[in-house]
Order: sequence, then C-alpha cells, then structure tokens
Amino acid sequence: MNRYIVLTADVAEELALGQKLLKAAPQTMLDLLIRVVICVVVFLVGSRIINLVRKLTSNALKRANASKEAKQFLDSTLKVGLYAFLIFQIAVKLGIDATTIATVLGSATVTIGLAFQGSLKNCIGGILIMLLHPFRVGDYIIEDNHKNEGTVSEITIFYTKLATIDNKIILLPNGSLADISITNVTNEDNRRVELKVGISYRADIRKAKAVINSLIEANDRIIKDKEYRIFVDDLGASSVVIGMRFWTKTEDYWPVRWDMLEEIKYAFDENGIGIPYPQMDVHLDGGNGEG
Repeated sequence: MNRYIVLTADVAEELALGQKLLKAAPQTMLDLLIRVVICVVVFLVGSRIINLVRKLTSNALKRANASKEAKQFLDSTLKVGLYAFLIFQIAVKLGIDATTIATVLGSATVTIGLAFQGSLKNCIGGILIMLLHPFRVGDYIIEDNHKNEGTVSEITIFYTKLATIDNKIILLPNGSLADISITNVTNEDNRRVELKVGISYRADIRKAKAVINSLIEANDRIIKDKEYRIFVDDLGASSVVIGMRFWTKTEDYWPVRWDMLEEIKYAFDENGIGIPYPQMDVHLDGGNGEG
C-alpha cells in the first residue's frame, strides 16, 4: 500500500513537472526565437559594419600610397578577424557564457593549432612575404620547385594567386613560397636578351656579325646605353653558332626577342648567309659485282 502511494506521488510529481514545462514551452520558444532574430539582425548589421570598416581602411591605405599587396593582405586579415569577433558576439547573444567560450577556445587552441598547422604556416609565410617583398602584385614569378609561373594577381593571408599567360589561376600556399627559391622575372626595369643563331661554315662570320650589329642599332627598343656583344659562341657539328647579348626594357623582352629572330632570318637571306639545318650526306660506292 505504501509502495503504491509512493508511486502515485512520483507520477503526480512528474505530471506536474510536465504541465509546468508545457506551460513554459511557448515562452521558452518565444525567447529562443527572439534571440535567433536578434542574432540574424546582429549578423546582418555586423556584416555591413565590417564591409564599411574594410572600405574605410582601403581608402586610408590608398591615401597613404600603400602597395597593392599590402592592401590585399591587410584586407583579408581584417576580414577574418572582424568576422571571428562578430561570431563571438552572436554566441554571447544566444546565451552562451563568455567565460565558457573563452575556456572552450583555450582548451581547443592546441587541437586547432595541430589541425591547422598548414594554415598557420601559410599565415606566417604571408607575413614574411609582406615584410621582405620577394615579389609584388604585378610581378612575373617562377617557383623553382614545381615550375609554376605567372603574374602575381593577389596576395592574401593564406595564398598567393598567379595568373598564367593562358588565363589560368594558380593558388600557391604562402608557407611554401616562403620556404622555396623564387625567380622574379620582372623585378628589374631592364632585362638582358640572349640569342643564338647558326650559320653555315662557308658563310662569312664578319659579314654575319655586321648584319646582326646593324639590326641591333636599328631597333629602338634595344638599350644602346648598355653594352651589347656579338660573338662566336660555338663551333657546332654543322654550323658556326653566333651569339648576341643586349638589353631591353623588361616589358619589351618577348616582343624584342621575337622580332630580332625574324629580322635576322630575313637579313641573312638577303645577304646570302646560309642557316644550316641537320642533314646527312650518303655516299654510295660503285659495286665490283662480287656477291
């Protein structure tokens, strides 16, 4: 009998608790809905504020004549930091205690650090690139490990974007770029062009050099203030290799190279200077009839 009374009391207590929860449910749901709405509003307003801060910062950097890569790097860093702060504030608005968040973040720091070693390395690499300036936006670079090359179009906190000559985009981690050797093709204003052409052994070497010299003198894009050389580079198997070295503006490197090769061919043809090509002479001895 006593056991029955206890069970009845327990059931009554559970029913009372259930009724209490049912009565409180609408208010709880309403409070939660209000918090969610507030969080959505905070996120939307916060996003607009972040965009405004980024825009103001970009304008300030423009007035300070900051480099393009510095503006890109700072913008990406500012974006990550401000959105992280915004998400923290939204978590607080949802009722999560700030101390709890700090504790969780503190305990998770080591785990996150191990999981994102690559990202941390890329971030540090990006900072080194910004400080040391091995290349800038607009430079044409070649990374020597995998021979990826292109024009630097953007430097962010984690990656550097290269635009190739056939309009592809290559993303290179900043961490690897900070660790490997890089060839910066366009860092200097001037660049030396080196060409080699073969002439026949029967051709007049002095005449060939004079023809090339006249072409160099006539080309306005070749820098005459810098010394240029025309020389015999090699005595090949089937040709005398004439080498030449001269300087031009970096942006004119490829047009000058292509034009000079074409002009040399035409000029050699006009002056009777042969350019040999691989060939084989076969001599057949007359047979004596013996099998």
